[in-house]
Amino acid sequence: MFKEENLTKNNTPINNDIEILKTHFSHCFDKNGDFDFDKFKKEISKNEIDFSRESYSMDWLGKSYARVLASEPARTLLKEDKEWNKKEENKNSENLLIKWDNLEVLKHLSNAYHEKVKMIYIDPPYNTGSDGFVYQDDRKFDVKEFSKLAWVDEEKSKRILDFVDSKSNSHSAWLTFMYPRLYIAKQLLKDDWVIFVSIDDNEVSQLKILMDEIFWEENFIAELPTIMNLKWNNDQFAFSWTHEYTLVYSTNKTNSKFYEFKLENDEDFDWEEDDIWFFKKWSWLLATSEWKYREDRPYMYFPILLKNWCISLISNSEYRKIYNSDSKEFNDNFVSEIIDKYEKDWYAVILPINKDGEKLRWTWWFDGKFKTDIHEILCSKTNNWYTLNKKQRPSLWDLPTKKPKTIFYKPEYSSWNWTSQIKKLFNTKMFSNPKPFDLIKDFIQLWISNNDIILDFFAWSWTTWDAVMQLNSEDSWTRKYILVQIPELIDKEKNKIAYDFVKNELWIKTPTIFEITKERLVRAWKKIKEEKKDDEKIKNLDFWFKIFETTHIWEDYNVESQEFSENLKLFDETQLKEEDIQTLLTTWKTSDNIALTQDLEKIDLDWYTSYYFQDKIYLMNKGFETKNLKSLLEKIDSDKTFEPKTIIAFWYHFESKNLREIAENIKAYSNKKNIDIDFITRY
Repeated sequence: MFKEENLTKNNTPINNDIEILKTHFSHCFDKNGDFDFDKFKKEISKNEIDFSRESYSMDWLGKSYARVLASEPARTLLKEDKEWNKKEENKNSENLLIKWDNLEVLKHLSNAYHEKVKMIYIDPPYNTGSDGFVYQDDRKFDVKEFSKLAWVDEEKSKRILDFVDSKSNSHSAWLTFMYPRLYIAKQLLKDDWVIFVSIDDNEVSQLKILMDEIFWEENFIAELPTIMNLKWNNDQFAFSWTHEYTLVYSTNKTNSKFYEFKLENDEDFDWEEDDIWFFKKWSWLLATSEWKYREDRPYMYFPILLKNWCISLISNSEYRKIYNSDSKEFNDNFVSEIIDKYEKDWYAVILPINKDGEKLRWTWWFDGKFKTDIHEILCSKTNNWYTLNKKQRPSLWDLPTKKPKTIFYKPEYSSWNWTSQIKKLFNTKMFSNPKPFDLIKDFIQLWISNNDIILDFFAWSWTTWDAVMQLNSEDSWTRKYILVQIPELIDKEKNKIAYDFVKNELWIKTPTIFEITKERLVRAWKKIKEEKKDDEKIKNLDFWFKIFETTHIWEDYNVESQEFSENLKLFDETQLKEEDIQTLLTTWKTSDNIALTQDLEKIDLDWYTSYYFQDKIYLMNKGFETKNLKSLLEKIDSDKTFEPKTIIAFWYHFESKNLREIAENIKAYSNKKNIDIDFITRY
């Protein structure tokens, strides 16, 4: 009669790969939803696709555990910081700061922000041995339970669980920590979007292979040595450490397109301008690869015509006579006729011929858009003849640009430099060696456009926010950010300055890094505001943020049933406060693909408050009666802007007769808008 969902304890992250299989190979799933791989292989073989026989793969003891974590439902709820979010400067913000474990947060985001994030930047633990990283996990499985979930025997299940409980900082422990976070993060990126990951020598090799597996090896873009300080003298063995790395991957490299850097004022503007835009001489159009000869690429051997420095092509009929595809022979006599014909009309006829030595017949390397992009060819006079080059255009900016190099270095990238900037912000040395602002800013400029979202789920160094906001203040764009930070306790002995600051200046009883993150965002914005107080364009920009956090699901909230029953012993809903109901609502709306920053509209149904957005209405409160149902149905007919396709009721706040009444009336009611409405009870 009505659909029942235990979403609260079964909020599972989206798996793109499974969804693709279900869309295109639904017949390969059985009635229980299990995938029949043998049936899939037979289906694929019909299309003559060979399976790779490559035996190389990455494995470690905790990999089965990491895979279970990546697919396991979230064990938490999402709670809003109402007091903070209702402040005037925050209430309409589309930026997010989320507290607690980033794995849980990613699971919550995986629906509402599925394929919505344009770029991810993370600076995860480096596992240096001195950075305090140890693998800890509070998810407890017994041996039999995990054996079933991971499809391993009980002996291996015990070994894996013992390893997980060992609080190790081995490579295996680090990979177990990183795998589920990267796997779920991938689901947030659209088909051609990117992730930047900072790392150092300790785990760069493991990270590269891990990302090859998750993002696929063909989507690797670059491994960027990132110079932090060329003058740094330290006690590293044999060499003085000066750099880290940034690994860059796309979810689809074929479709990815990066921007370029603006040229600085003191750089050489080696650019010209034509009727279209800025350009400069780029690649030579004469093919130089091993397939440069005309026998290899016969259709790229033809003359180009030049007259009064204007380039044109021969006619299609002439072009087709140069090469006979049946006999696979070139008509050199006809080529000579073309040359004679056009030279009499004062054209210079340019062929892809190496004029030195043996006068070999080469080809042009220009792609299939040669004829439509003829204006993109630059012709230059040389001592003996002419050279042809493709024109390079700026990629994004109003001014010419330059392509970034694979080694990233600027003096501003110095960690020491940015440590001093943090010191100025807090009037004290808070932490050493945070990520340099200019580095993240450069990464963002290569990829992020107006209105795009950037995600950083290891936000401890807080630099991503600074970079986004500084760029927005410069060009008035509205880039958005989502930052995730665990409330890691500050060790009073190791960092007394930070501990005392949070406790004595921010008045927080238990000092954590999260509080410093939050305070830095506030202070950095105030600094921008003061520096640009006369700049009108920044007054309407969104520099603030909303705060959410994960919280544990209530104890004993574990009812499992196939059918609602009057005699079923329910969770004691009387212990729930209004704040708890709002937390449940926040969690559900996010699972229903509604952004965290999107407020639900309160709808009054004859003195009963419901919550509505787009095509969903939530009935969360007690006291829903027949008169409220009548008001709901009347509003569907009378209100042009009100078109709910799904009605979701909080099971514990309804008696069974109410649920049946709602379901029956919705099914029987012929609304004037002809909307098919689903009724769902959820707990």
